[in-house]
Amino acid sequence: MQMSKVSIRFFGDKEVRAVWDDGKSKWWFSVVDIIGVLTDSKNPRKYWSVLKTRLKQNKIQLTTKCSQLKLRSNDGKFYSTDCLLHEDILLLVENVPSKKTKKFIEWFTYSDETIDGKSKSKAYALFDSSLLETIEVGTVKGLQQIHGYLFGGLYEFAGQVRTQNIAKDGFQFAMARFLPETLREIEKMPESTFDEIANKYVEMNVAHPFMEGNGRSTRIWLDLMLKRNLKRCVDWSKINKKDYLTAMKKSVTDSTQIKALLQSSLTDKIDDREMFMKGVDYSYYYEQENDITDGGSE
Repeated sequence: MQMSKVSIRFFGDKEVRAVWDDGKSKWWFSVVDIIGVLTDSKNPRKYWSVLKTRLKQNKIQLTTKCSQLKLRSNDGKFYSTDCLLHEDILLLVENVPSKKTKKFIEWFTYSDETIDGKSKSKAYALFDSSLLETIEVGTVKGLQQIHGYLFGGLYEFAGQVRTQNIAKDGFQFAMARFLPETLREIEKMPESTFDEIANKYVEMNVAHPFMEGNGRSTRIWLDLMLKRNLKRCVDWSKINKKDYLTAMKKSVTDSTQIKALLQSSLTDKIDDREMFMKGVDYSYYYEQENDITDGGSE
């Protein structure tokens, strides 16, 4: 099996790992991850072992459809993990008692068809795109190129600097009438050191030049500056979502916390496919609303 990319989806705050099969043009999903989110089991591997026995006794031919694929665990090592294709996951879910079943099926079935889902697929493709090598790093135009690529065909304003005022959680981003001048000033900011790059990133976040999709575009913009000037990028999987969002809110007046989070997560794996894909997964995860209620297993 040829695997071109590994993806991490998020059901609530829990990871569901997946591997793309080039030959079948389909995703394989980690069984133990799905059992973990459905049951909140402290030992989903053991749960799956017991369930496999029960399925065989009931003559449900699910285990024979599993493929063992090597996936990276939390300790950074790769372990063989039972995986199932999309259509077989639905059969698995039917045989795992859980109050989360309905919500999980809705998420699992439709998440790739949303604007975010389609944009995320475009973000994955960016790694192999010629655009990645032609983007004007650290410039407003470069950020527009990224935004236009991620949201082209999804938002009519893709790649266009907003002309309306926007606010979030009571905070007013840069006023639209001053935005062109604000962006010109940000573009002039130096980016030869980590502190300078982080300052530029923070200021661009305060500017929020687009109606939607600012965070996802600007995080890629940040990584490209780090890659060009420091030969580093951010391993976003090391940054907790709550910590990141809290630090970004504080960065309007004090950037100390966000700088600490970013600096402690720097890696030299700037050309690593999995690192890029994982960065996309976490970047989109930061934007998800956590509206999945806890139910536990029945």
